[in-house]
Amino acid sequence: MLCEITGMHKFSFIPAAGAQGEFLGCLMMKAYHEEHGEKRRKVIVPDSAHGTNPASAEMAGFEVNVVKSDEMGCVDVKELEKIATEETAGLMLTNPNTLGIFERNIEEIVQIIHDVGGLLYYDGANLNAIMGKVRPGDMGFDIVHLNVHKTFSTPHGGGGPGAGPVGVKKELQEFLPAPTVEYDSATNSYYLEYNRPKTVGKIKMFYGNFSVYVKTYAYIMMMGAEGLRLAAEASVLGSNYLLSKLRQLKGVAVPFDSGQPRKHEFVLSLSKLAKDH
Repeated sequence: MLCEITGMHKFSFIPAAGAQGEFLGCLMMKAYHEEHGEKRRKVIVPDSAHGTNPASAEMAGFEVNVVKSDEMGCVDVKELEKIATEETAGLMLTNPNTLGIFERNIEEIVQIIHDVGGLLYYDGANLNAIMGKVRPGDMGFDIVHLNVHKTFSTPHGGGGPGAGPVGVKKELQEFLPAPTVEYDSATNSYYLEYNRPKTVGKIKMFYGNFSVYVKTYAYIMMMGAEGLRLAAEASVLGSNYLLSKLRQLKGVAVPFDSGQPRKHEFVLSLSKLAKDH
C-alpha cells in the first residue's frame, strides 16, 4: 500500500523514525555509488530543508552543499545547476517544502540531479499535502521515507515509539537493510530474508515498531484511496484558512509571500514584532 501511495518499488519498515530513515537513505546513496565504482561525497540540501536532512547526510559521511531559495521560496534552479557536479551523490528534498510551497520546477530539478548521476531523496514529512494527488516516485524521486506519525495517524509523542519506513525504486532495493520481507509463491507465505550480500547492514534491532504499523495499516484500510485524498484536501484547506486569519495580525509577516496559497503548512515570521517590541 505504501508503494502504491508513493510510487516506490519496495519498502523497509525497520527505521525507528523519519530521521533514521534519512540516515538509511544516505547510506544507500553511498552504497549505490560505490557499487558503480564512484566515491561521491557531496549531498545537496535546500536552505529551507528540515534540520535533520543535513545532519543525516553528515552522519553518513557526506559533505553538505546548501542550495538557496529563489524569490518564490523554491529551489533556485540556476544555482542548483552550478552546484550539481559529478561529485554530487544526491539531493534531499521535501515537496511541498517547509514553507508550504510546492516546488513548481520539480521535473527540472530531478533532471539536473539525474543528469550528473545523482539520486533524489524525498523527505516524506510533507506528504500530507499531496497524498492521493501526486506521487514522489512519479516526480522522479529514487528514495522516500514516510513519517507515519504525521501522515497515517500514528502519534509517537511522549517518547515513542515512532516509525520511518523507507521505500526505494528497483535500482536500490538490493541495498535495503536486512532483513527484508519476501514472498514465497510455492508455499503462499511470507518470510524474512537475511541473505542480502549488498545490504547497507542492520540499523536497528528487530523488524520495525510493530504497534505503530498496526495503526498505520488500520488507518489506510479505513480511509481507502478516496479518504486519503480527502485528508490531503482537508489539510491544505485548513492550513490556508488559518493563514488567511493570521496574516491579518499586526507584526506578522509571511516569508516569500506572493499571495499564492500554501499547502498543508506555512511559516510565519515575527521578526518585525520582535523589533518593534
